[in-house]
Amino acid sequence: MTRYLIMFLCLSCSLFTLIGNSDAQISYPMIMSLAPNSAQIGQTAELTIQSRYDLSGTRRIWVSGDGVTAEPIHPDVKEGEKPKSATSLKIKVTVAPEAEPGVREFRLSTASGASTIGQLVVVRDAVVLETKDNNTAQTATAATLPSTLCGCIEKNEDLDFFKFSVEANQTVCFHVRSQRLQDKIHDLQQHIDPILFLRNSAGSTIASSDNHFYGDPFICHTFKQAGEYFIEIRDVRYTGNKYWEYSIEANSRPFVSNVYPLGVAAGQKTSLELIGFNLPDQRQVDWTAPAEIKGGQLVQLPLADDVTNAVPVVVTELPTILESVPANDEADSLQTVTLPAAINGRIAKETEIDLYRFTAKKGEKFTFEVKARRHGSALDPIIRILDKDGKSRGENDDFSLYKRTFADSRLENWTAPADGDYQIEIRDLHLRGGDNFVYVIEVTKPEPYFELYLDTDKTQITPGGWGVMFANVVRKNGFTGGVQLHVEGLPEGVTASAGRVLPGKPTAGCIVFHAPKGTPVDMWNIKVWGTSEIPMGEEEQPIELVSTATTYQEIYQPGGGRGHWPVLTHTIATTEPVDILSMSLDTNEVVLKPGESKKIEVTVEKAEGFTKNISLDVLFQHLNRPFADTLPPGVALDKKNSKIVLTAKDLKGHITLKAADNAEVAEKQQAVIMANIALNFVMKWTYSSEPISITVLPKD
Repeated sequence: MTRYLIMFLCLSCSLFTLIGNSDAQISYPMIMSLAPNSAQIGQTAELTIQSRYDLSGTRRIWVSGDGVTAEPIHPDVKEGEKPKSATSLKIKVTVAPEAEPGVREFRLSTASGASTIGQLVVVRDAVVLETKDNNTAQTATAATLPSTLCGCIEKNEDLDFFKFSVEANQTVCFHVRSQRLQDKIHDLQQHIDPILFLRNSAGSTIASSDNHFYGDPFICHTFKQAGEYFIEIRDVRYTGNKYWEYSIEANSRPFVSNVYPLGVAAGQKTSLELIGFNLPDQRQVDWTAPAEIKGGQLVQLPLADDVTNAVPVVVTELPTILESVPANDEADSLQTVTLPAAINGRIAKETEIDLYRFTAKKGEKFTFEVKARRHGSALDPIIRILDKDGKSRGENDDFSLYKRTFADSRLENWTAPADGDYQIEIRDLHLRGGDNFVYVIEVTKPEPYFELYLDTDKTQITPGGWGVMFANVVRKNGFTGGVQLHVEGLPEGVTASAGRVLPGKPTAGCIVFHAPKGTPVDMWNIKVWGTSEIPMGEEEQPIELVSTATTYQEIYQPGGGRGHWPVLTHTIATTEPVDILSMSLDTNEVVLKPGESKKIEVTVEKAEGFTKNISLDVLFQHLNRPFADTLPPGVALDKKNSKIVLTAKDLKGHITLKAADNAEVAEKQQAVIMANIALNFVMKWTYSSEPISITVLPKD
């Protein structure tokens, strides 16, 4: 009765053979590209969205941040006729004069639910679109700088040329955004790898760039002679794809890539050194981080007569320390630091290693987290803790946050083996260095806490039905407690039954949403968080823990793997009736003794003409890999005694839950039964039952 986007859940390889190649009759739109991908501040522009599945039912468009609005432009339809299904849609985007430049997320509200995430680049200069067949210098698209050059590497061996004129000694920066924008396109399995060439009027290459900002190139060049020049962009492999849009911001303004120090104290004025290209003579600017923000931020810093581009900084609540000068890379000149603290430094030259001395007592614990690559630094850090004899007592290169691995380093719960002095050693993994190899090491005393992640980024509900969202907990520093889920931002009439993550080893909980009949088709962004308590002594108040959830959108990876990418919001969307009109259970209360089984009968009502296979499950999984399991420990699906595949004419199935002999006691744990319809190899549409409550009694 509800539809929920979900890209996974194949119960087994044999089950996938039954359902994996079926296409559902209805799917939420999957955004593939936006052309052009940029819109100018203070202007209104017409752009085109390309999608998998139908966009004709688009009602509304949400754009993140302030100052940008968008609305669909539907083709005229004769009275009495239905709109034709279409996988492209023109939209009108209006950018206010006060809007900040940068990348925005957007999403569509359609008759068949919320779309996947798309990205729009808000730029300061006029947008110039590539002209037809601009694949040679002779047919190059003419542009007047400053401007943003937009196009698409739409086919194999496609080369795009733009021509422009400059004055003698003029410096121009060319900033490409393309590969980075494709990270959130969940069904674009091969991404562009762009390469950029700057050529003179004779066609000779005077500058080039391949990978500067991850896979995207960047060139900043001072032209000694006035005249006409060309910029060429292509895929480095000479391949192409109709969805490979790009933008090249070409202007003579300063381009700030980093600041030093990278870490700034919340609420305090900090003098920042600008690092980048075409910078003004005054390289130091003062900036005060708002007291209410923390963590990684993108900010525009003040210049004498302008502001910078958006620059990464890290706002911290820890005391900040600046690396001493001369460089602290010799054992007899180590800088002594007092922990906890945020230590700012820079690997300023090749082969440089920075060392900091600190004192610890035996058994004392610290967590060392390097923030660099995630926040625009060129540094690929590796961190080690050395004792007074130079012996390594712990090290880390890359670390993971939930499903994603980062080039930054984190050494958690490091424990001092004895009283004495120790050293923090940090260097680049490849022994590189330079002005933009900045870092901040946040050193904290580890305390129990948890992180909360949502899988996935939207929940679809047919009015009158139910939709499910899963939350996964990552416990840290000895925390073993349960987590109660919470939600806010729901529209009037839509309700939520917020479940919990059980204490101990369980990692997943769910929130089940209900939209009454008559709820209009629309979408709403919600906030989800979790709470827990750490009990203290009899006369002490428990410590309350709170964690706001990070939302992940699923990514269809080459070979059928299911990946994740963080996005800004989780969206609740109501839809028109779709493939499954209703889903009912004969009971929503299950009580089990250890060793006992219980059957739940499931009945579905299908839309007229819908004949595709449906799979039932209680786990959120893909290719037998669970991504969320909300069942109590020791309770599992008994596949042999369940009917989990409903073929063309089947309307009834059943799920059998079995408690192991050693199943743990649990009271009223919330779960759901899902009905899944395959959209492609990875993506599925999930309909949810009403919440079910599972209780496991003591063994005796």
